[in-house]
Amino acid sequence: MSRSSFFADDAAARLSAGVASYALSAPVRAVLAPTRGSADVALARKVAMYLCHVAFEFSLTRVAAAFRRDRSTVAHACHYVEDRREDPAFDLWISGLEELLRDTPVPTRAFIEAEAKP
Repeated sequence: MSRSSFFADDAAARLSAGVASYALSAPVRAVLAPTRGSADVALARKVAMYLCHVAFEFSLTRVAAAFRRDRSTVAHACHYVEDRREDPAFDLWISGLEELLRDTPVPTRAFIEAEAKP
């Protein structure tokens, strides 16, 4: 993976984490932390990984790299959120978050390259 791809994926993960953190009132730093954290933080992380997979169309492997997690952890998170979508209220809520992220402009190449510079 090139440096610019890494920074674009990292930006998508941070954006997904920010949206999930805001929606679930969890600290974004805790969602992106290497430790599990509280149940609320773990839920926000699952939602963030799911959003990154669905809204940005990242593979599970790519989401795992962006969140610095194992691919099986991302798969578990996505299955968990999919199962929760059986609840109509949750489905409506997560659909709104997906739409918000899908409508987000893609970073320009110049921005990504500027972020990638040491």
